[in-house]
Parts: sequence; C-alpha cells; structure tokens
Amino acid sequence: MTDGPTYGFDTLQIHAGARPDPATGARQTPIYQTTAYVFRDTDHAAALFNLQEVGFIYSRLTNPTVAVLQERIATLEGGVGAVCCSSGHAAQIMAIFPLMGPGKNIIASTRLYGGTVTQFSQTIKRFGWSCKFVDFDDLDAVRAAVDDDTRAIFGEAIANPGGYIMDVRAIADIADEAGVPLIIDNTSATPYLCRPIEHGATLVVHSTTKYLTGNGTVTGGCVVDSGKFDWSANDKFPSLSQPEPAYHGLKFHETFGALAYTFHGIAIGLRDLGMTMNPQAAHYTLMGIETLSLRMDRHVANARKIAEWLEKDDRIDAVTYAGLKSSPYYERGTKLCPKGAGALFTIAVKGGYEACVKLVEALEIFSHVANLGDTRSLVIHSASTTHRQLSTEQQVAAGAGPNVVRISVGTEDPDDLIADLDQALSKAAG
Repeated sequence: MTDGPTYGFDTLQIHAGARPDPATGARQTPIYQTTAYVFRDTDHAAALFNLQEVGFIYSRLTNPTVAVLQERIATLEGGVGAVCCSSGHAAQIMAIFPLMGPGKNIIASTRLYGGTVTQFSQTIKRFGWSCKFVDFDDLDAVRAAVDDDTRAIFGEAIANPGGYIMDVRAIADIADEAGVPLIIDNTSATPYLCRPIEHGATLVVHSTTKYLTGNGTVTGGCVVDSGKFDWSANDKFPSLSQPEPAYHGLKFHETFGALAYTFHGIAIGLRDLGMTMNPQAAHYTLMGIETLSLRMDRHVANARKIAEWLEKDDRIDAVTYAGLKSSPYYERGTKLCPKGAGALFTIAVKGGYEACVKLVEALEIFSHVANLGDTRSLVIHSASTTHRQLSTEQQVAAGAGPNVVRISVGTEDPDDLIADLDQALSKAAG
C-alpha cells in the first residue's frame, strides 16, 4: 500500500509498512526468525556492506519483521525513518549516540522517568558525557543551560510518572536557536495522542514495551527521525557530517540526506552497540499497534473518569492528571494532545509513605508492577521502586515524592476500577 496523507491513523496503524509476504502471500507480517540472509553473489554482498544498496545482511542490523515495525512507527509519527532496538532505555542511548562526544552534554527535563534520570545523571558519565537537568517550565533557565558543548535537549511529551504536559513548541524554539536537536520521549502519549514532530521535535523515542505493544509481553524501543534537521549546518555533529572511517570516508548526511540519522543508527549504532530488537518482539508490537487508537480512546476515557472521582475524594490530597480542568497543564494538554491527556498520573495520598504502601498492597484489580501502558490497570509507589535511586529532592522534582502513587489506567470497566480504589483507600486510611 502507498502511505500518504489520504490515509487516516486507523488505517495506517494496520497497514503502514506491511505488504503480503512475497514468498507465501501471507497477509500478517511473518516472524523472520533468522540470523543471516543469503547474498545473490559477492558483488551484492559488497554493495550491502558498503551501504551502496539497501537490504538484509545480519539480524543485528536489519530484519524484515523489524523493518515493517520501523516503517509503521515512523509513518504514525510523521518521520522519515526509524530504528527499533531492544528497550526504551536502549532507544535513549541510541538517540544520543550519534550526537555526542567526550565532554559534550545534553539538557533534560527534571520531570522524567526515574530510570532515565539515573541513566543521564550517572551512566552516561562513563562515555564522558554529562546532563544538565532543568525545569522545562522555566524557559529562561533552559536557555541559560545551553552552552557550546550542548548537543541535544531531551524531554517527555507526557511525563512519567506525573502525567505533566511539556510545552514542546517552546522548547523546540530554544533547541532551534541553539542549533541542536530536540528529542522527545513520546511513550506515554503515543503518536495517536501527540505527534511531537509537528510541534518541532527532531527525534522521537519510544519504549515500545508500553502502549504501542499494549499487552505487557515484550520489551522494545524505537528512535524516529523527523528528517528535518540539517546535520551539516555547523561542526557539532561530525559523526553525521564528516567522513566516516569505517565506510571509507562516506559522509552520512551528504550521502543519505534526510535519512542520514536513520542510516547511521543502523550502520553504526546497531552494528557496534548491538541493542537489537528480536523479530518476535517486533511481531507482538505490530499486532499491538493495530488496535492502538481503540485502546488509547478507552485508556483516556477511563483515566478521565477515575481522575475526576479521585479528585473529589477526601482521602486524596492531589491528582496530577492533565485531563482535569483544575490541572495547570490542562490548556497545554488540549493543544499538544487534543484527543486526551493519556492515562498516566499520580495521586498524593493522605497519610504519606505508609498509606501509599497500604494502598498498593490492598488493590485487587490493579497490578503492582514496574510497567505502564498495559491494557491492565497498573500501580506502583515510585519513591520505593522506579525512583528509589534518586534523592528525596530529585523524587519530588520528578513528581514521585514519598506520598505519591503512580497509576496507569487500563481498559477494564471503569466502575470496577473505582470500586477497587475505594476499598483500597479505605484500608490505607484505616
């Protein structure tokens, strides 16, 4: 099928990137469970290894099942290409890898998933990189944080765990002024609710483990390239603009144009980092995406109803859901995510840390797991789990203080979910 503006999201989520299998006519994308691919002859092999021809060499680099998923996610996000990898965390490293060098830094929002904060504040130091964390609602502070060594700005469209809405356009303007790419983690929103590229983002990353797959079965990640950034505008990105020794001096941007970043992600990133998505995981995610819009509509409707109920409950101090009219992010949310503010938010429970623990342990339908974006409703006390490695000050800044519980609303009957929360809150209060 020819993908284009004549097709709606519901059609593209089923058909983009997929074609009947040429060998068998199979309509569903097959799982190509193979490590290697036979070359036609030595010239064909040489052309593939020289990046003179696109094709399949070895499944650490490219795989037909994964290729369909890459094209589908890129299409839904409005990008020119994508690279899938083994997890959302892998996608984040893959995203910044072509941009960085020793002594270089990124600027990131303080409102990020705790694991991302740890990755950016601790792990990337081992590469000689660093990160500056800034409140993205303070635009002057973001501008002030940019220096000559800054190579990217990173934020979440809908922040995990609090569900805060980022002003993508305003931060994109700052990135443009600085001549660096804006990277947006769109995991919590999905391209159905938000398309960051339309608001100025250069790159989009996903933990495909979450809403895109939607059934809690496999891990995966994806980096989507808008194709709009000029990697040769200055000397900040030599990996993309300068000769690459491993490919006989080939210049990625000069050779591949808008697809330079995507080709680099495969030819260098996957080749050398090896953060490969396996074809079975890609297959599960492809099947999940086929119902993405249907699920997200239900997720949002359920989240809105439950958040409105929680907001009126005397056992709750605060609800952070941006879909509530009382939220300071409500107006921003209607612009960035017109179909809804997602289904992830936090509640501040009266009674603090101990009450949060009792609440989590008393819930019956909600599953206590370190995940989000499942059809099942999920809950976790972030301060003692996903954000445990952070200081109390960092936890509070990230929206994961000791008195806070994160809720990922699923697609069950909302009245059943409310009843479950009600009985658990009663036990927590008692």
